[in-house]
Amino acid sequence: MTSFHVFNLILLLVTGFYAVWFRDLLYSVVSLGAFSLLMALEFYILQAPDVAIAEASIGAALDTAIFVIALFGVGRLRKNRGGRR
Repeated sequence: MTSFHVFNLILLLVTGFYAVWFRDLLYSVVSLGAFSLLMALEFYILQAPDVAIAEASIGAALDTAIFVIALFGVGRLRKNRGGRR
């Protein structure tokens, strides 16, 4: 286990903590996106590049976009940002 691997695992813990800790859901979604990117890096370190590509594309990009669209859909972002609702 290299120091880079340990550093990546620590960053995974930090981003996972912040995903739960943030009260603003947009910040939590961004933290989850960062978590997915770090998870993809972890899969690449563990010699699973196909899983890493899937995690990066689905976990980081697609899930983050779906969560942001869902937040806009329920009006949660407009409400927290001083919108009409």
